[in-house]
Parts: sequence; C-alpha cells; structure tokens
Amino acid sequence: MAQVVQGILGYAQWPHSPQQLRLCIVAPTQYTDILLASEAEESQRPVHSRRLLLDDPQLTSACEAVYVGVLPDAARQKLLERLVGYPILSISESAESCGEGSLFCLHVTDESTSFKVDLDAVARSGLKIHPRVLQLGKRLREKS
Repeated sequence: MAQVVQGILGYAQWPHSPQQLRLCIVAPTQYTDILLASEAEESQRPVHSRRLLLDDPQLTSACEAVYVGVLPDAARQKLLERLVGYPILSISESAESCGEGSLFCLHVTDESTSFKVDLDAVARSGLKIHPRVLQLGKRLREKS
C-alpha cells in the first residue's frame, strides 16, 4: 500500500515543484501507520507526513497531497470540495469515494493494492500525472 501511494506521489508534478512533499493525513485511517513508516525511494522527493484536522485552515496552503481516511459521506464531500481549485493531490482510502472529487481512491486487500483514478478531478487539479500511473489505475468510467 505504501509503495502505491509513494508511486503516485513520485509521478505527480506540481506547478511550484516542491523539493519536499507535504502529505497531510485527515481523519481516522486504516493504513497510516504503514504509510508513515515507509520512506520514499532514493529517486523520489522526500515526503513529510503529518496529521491535520478536517477543518484545519492550513489544509489548502500547507499540503501538496491529502490522504483522506474514513469520514462520513457529507464530511468527505465537504473536504474534497475545499480542495477544488488547488494543486493538491488527494488520495482516499475508500474506493467508494471516487467520483466525489478525490483524484485517487485506493482498494486494499490482503493480497494487493489497486487504485481508481478520477480523470476529471485530475484535470481540474492543475497537477500533471505521468501517463503510466494513469494507465495503471482503473479509470472511474470503467465501473469495476
């Protein structure tokens, strides 16, 4: 799971080219401990992870990426709406949250981790995502 998240972050380009990525973790999560324990590969930018509250005003200014944990539908939708218009890469732990504005949605099983990509959300974000990452993910329109 951590490798998938690191891979997504590693193949994204922000308009301001940060030297270090700031990954903000919002809400209770199932996999954050794994994510926090992992380190970026040498070829990738360092990632500084920290937890923020759902309503933290710094969310749109202090994060290049937001990892969204388990939230009620209305709260998750409100959070993702706050990120619209900002070059922030959002990754949701829940595959069901794709279509609500999260760029990437994880599907984690005991055997593997896959992800869905919301191409419309990617286009609106202002981020550039390497085409290979987009090909690896299941496009939202495929409904799988």
